[in-house]
Amino acid sequence: MNDLNDVQRNAVTATTGPVMVLAGAGSGKTRVITYRIAYLIRNEGIDPQNILALTFTNKAAGEMRHRIDTLLHRGSSSGLWVGTFHSVFARLLRNYIDLIGYNRSFSIFDTDDSKSLIRQSMAELNISHESVPVNTVQGMISRAKNSFILPSEFQRSAGDYNQQKTAQIYELYTKKLKEQNALDFDDLLIKPLELFNAHPEVLEELQGLFRYIMIDEYQDTNRAQYLVAKMLAKKHHNIFVVGDDAQSIYSWRGADITNILNFQDDYPDAQTFKLVENYRSTGNILHAANNVISRNQRQIKKELISHRDLGEPLTLIEASNERHEAERVGENIRLLRMKQSFEFRDFAIFYRTNAQSRVLEDTMRQHRIPYRIFGSVSFYKRREIKDAVAYLRFILNERDSESLLRIINFPPRKIGDVSLNKLREFAEEQDICLYDAILRAEDGGFQARLVNALASFSSVIERLKVTAEGGTVFEVLTELFDLTSIPLLLQAENTPESLARHENLQELLSMARDFSDHNPDAGSLGDFLENISLASDYQETQDTDNYVSLMTVHAAKGLEFPVVFVTGLEERLFPLNCYEAEELEEERRLFYVAVTRAEEKIFLSWAQSRYLYGQPQHCIKSLFISEIDSSIIQTEAGVLLSDRPEKERASSGLSSRGYQPKSAPPPALSAASGSQPKPSRQGMREGTMVHHAVFGPGTVVEVQGSGSKQKVKIRFRSAGEKTLMVQYANLKIVQ
Repeated sequence: MNDLNDVQRNAVTATTGPVMVLAGAGSGKTRVITYRIAYLIRNEGIDPQNILALTFTNKAAGEMRHRIDTLLHRGSSSGLWVGTFHSVFARLLRNYIDLIGYNRSFSIFDTDDSKSLIRQSMAELNISHESVPVNTVQGMISRAKNSFILPSEFQRSAGDYNQQKTAQIYELYTKKLKEQNALDFDDLLIKPLELFNAHPEVLEELQGLFRYIMIDEYQDTNRAQYLVAKMLAKKHHNIFVVGDDAQSIYSWRGADITNILNFQDDYPDAQTFKLVENYRSTGNILHAANNVISRNQRQIKKELISHRDLGEPLTLIEASNERHEAERVGENIRLLRMKQSFEFRDFAIFYRTNAQSRVLEDTMRQHRIPYRIFGSVSFYKRREIKDAVAYLRFILNERDSESLLRIINFPPRKIGDVSLNKLREFAEEQDICLYDAILRAEDGGFQARLVNALASFSSVIERLKVTAEGGTVFEVLTELFDLTSIPLLLQAENTPESLARHENLQELLSMARDFSDHNPDAGSLGDFLENISLASDYQETQDTDNYVSLMTVHAAKGLEFPVVFVTGLEERLFPLNCYEAEELEEERRLFYVAVTRAEEKIFLSWAQSRYLYGQPQHCIKSLFISEIDSSIIQTEAGVLLSDRPEKERASSGLSSRGYQPKSAPPPALSAASGSQPKPSRQGMREGTMVHHAVFGPGTVVEVQGSGSKQKVKIRFRSAGEKTLMVQYANLKIVQ
């Protein structure tokens, strides 16, 4: 107990009734929850099997158990229930699931298994993948389950076309899972609720078993997790939650911040302890974090206090463009290593979206700075990038069968393995390459459906070859996206994964535009592909732990580094396209997470212009920079922002009145080509006839909102009703 400060000690020894520990970044959260478990076992004599500790990752569960075993004699924690929500609930279901019609030897379907069963359900219901993408369906079902919305309720509340079709699929998919005695990952969260509601005697038994319930990262719980925990804790009320509302950054995957904000309402007799003494960061870093997070309205007020000295001011990098920004990051890493003996492992570079890694990766390679990407793969190794590049390679070399096989079904053209094998046989018989076989498919005796699909593919290739003869790389890639509608298809899926893939393709388009602009005479498609080949051949450092870490801010949560660079601090990038108060507050929490990862030094960077969708765009400095006390931010030259002339600070968005965002965002960009859409959004109203690149012709039946958040509900002739964001849908008004 001597290892704990006063607040930590009080939280550990508060063993009766509901307790909430608000643990600020770097304040010893894991220490408190593990010491409390050890205290209950050793000092209070609680049997380990009466303690349930829930976490979100296997790594956190493993670390927790290791720490407890270290505090106690190894083996003293035997019988303790420690694990992730999914693993603990799966263990419970193995004992009781037969009561709700399943066999105890049930299978657990992973994501691919789940998608396969969804496809089967769609086929039986005659719902095409083109009208509702499988990933979209899976995402909607997952979100419904995490909110404990069962098929019948989902059916009643289904609004647009996607929701109505998903409701049908959800019902059949659920039936098929049960027929196969299988659960998907989300079922592991909701089946306990079904079990408890159907068999209250089971709930009563488990309430008696789990006298003490502890939940780590409570701010990340969804509704299903919240309900299970509340039901289990109802008898003894000994529920102990640890979390930080200021680090709630996962609403997009179901986390509900109201669970922690309303804990006192759920348990009026709860004790609350605020851990605000930070052992990680210097005073100036925490001062900056406190400045920004204090602007949020939906929060439990607290302010971090550093256990250390003030440290250095934050450094602001103001770059002309994203390439200059990356160069300044690389140069600062080089200088700090030279002057202060930092190792590469001491540096981390954060960005808001995965697509931003491309320019940073290029710079790291050019400067021979070893790096690793965390939470993703290197830009040039991402599937959608390799697919798009394969098109470009094939245009140059139509004998490249590897590239051909990669792109022939990207986007899907229903050309299966059997058809491809027949094509190969035809090519061998005629002693021609595979692409020539495609061009001569009418002579091969193939089915009309296959001939038409191959003709559609070859027409795209031939048009791209014509464009490549006299056009720039940017024009070729733009034509590719227009002809295939790949970016629009990814947008239509509307899942976090598909939108990230869409952003990566737009970054490739920006790279092509940058390359074309800087190589007006010698910038051939071959040169462009050679650069990509050299970059993709780079092997991230695997044989040493001395490298710079690159990652999104979401991937950085829970980590810490001596020196941190937070890049891309511009409006509409960080914060990312958010104009609603709740969205902006989550972006602010995300920035708070980024800043509090730093121990010694932090750099904030922004670019005055940046390629977006292949077009150079003027950027506005992020409002988060202006929310930080200007007396603790310095330029790279060492000048404090507070010492800048008032006129200069005002022009850069740092006036004494604070940053005032523009009332409207810049014009929307076409997702396919990067150009501004020709039709005006002003004419959108009920009855307007429009055309969508993927869904075809349709009629506007409802207009919702205005400005950048305007949505329209459209009844398409073939795809039914869909609700789209006008800003991104690239709709053409035809009447």
